Amino acid sequence: MARARSALARKLRDALEQRGYQEVETPIAVPFAGQEPHLRPFETTFTPDLPVPPGGVAGARRLHLHTSPEYAMKRLLAREGFPRCYQFARVFRDGEISPTHNPEFTLLELYAAPGSADSIMADLEQILFAGAAEAPARKGHGRRASPVSLRPPFERITCRDAFARYAGFDPVPLDAEAFTQAARACGVRPAAGASWDDVFTQVLMEKVEPALGIERPTYLVEYPASQAALARLKPSDARVAERFELYAAGLELANGFSELCDSREQRRRLVEEQEQRRGLGREVFPLDEKFLAALDRIGEAGGVAVGFDRLLMLLTGAETIAEVLLFPAAEEYAAARDRS
Repeated sequence: MARARSALARKLRDALEQRGYQEVETPIAVPFAGQEPHLRPFETTFTPDLPVPPGGVAGARRLHLHTSPEYAMKRLLAREGFPRCYQFARVFRDGEISPTHNPEFTLLELYAAPGSADSIMADLEQILFAGAAEAPARKGHGRRASPVSLRPPFERITCRDAFARYAGFDPVPLDAEAFTQAARACGVRPAAGASWDDVFTQVLMEKVEPALGIERPTYLVEYPASQAALARLKPSDARVAERFELYAAGLELANGFSELCDSREQRRRLVEEQEQRRGLGREVFPLDEKFLAALDRIGEAGGVAVGFDRLLMLLTGAETIAEVLLFPAAEEYAAARDRS
């Protein structure tokens, strides 16, 4: 698995650089955590040696291990000389352990300015095809007996059409109560008082995701606006955003969009997410002003985050993320518990 991991990274780097992307590195320990309502970052502290040298920072600083390098990479887009950049980033999300989640994992993130969701999707399918022509049949999410072809072009389907096809209704015109009733009618059981977005996520996971990308990868496009805080809205229909996710054999591999490059609108959305975090009883973090200031200098851009470990799962036929990691968290934590 270590050899497969190295070989895949090498092929993806070659394909990215052939398309003009430059590899970069950004900080892992950052002063401002992201505002995503359902993510919990790990916290650490920087304590400077004393006495503080000239130009040094006095006093301890609270930092967080980034859940994504997105903010920093968009700041690079705003600088001259970084129109297309990518990074294999180690990222950290507290509490996430499941057959497809590990609290420390690898994201391949790439951004282009100018760019859009459409141009990034076109680049991504060529880059993944350079990594492998097909993936073996999966007995997990997809439950198909045949391989998945990675030959472009990939399938594209809107969220509204996918919900209509696999859940039997279009969620966009519905309010929270009607959405809950429609979900129950198709066999999904939302919790009492679940929000519109919570019901969306539950129906997506139970009814839509398992059916996507069975014969070839599928881009699920045009997410509802409330599901895309960092994405540009579709000019012809502000109810949906230019966001996409990539699925293969029912496994989510990537999340990307046409970037929102309007600092005022981005600030408003981040404040909304702060309120959502507060309502969920989660800590509310300060806004990253350097990130916001950079947005207006970018113009148009597109980007995507690819779960490198999940991609390796797909290409090796692994059924769990633990199979593609040399030190899966569940095993490490269990060993530490047994020793204590």
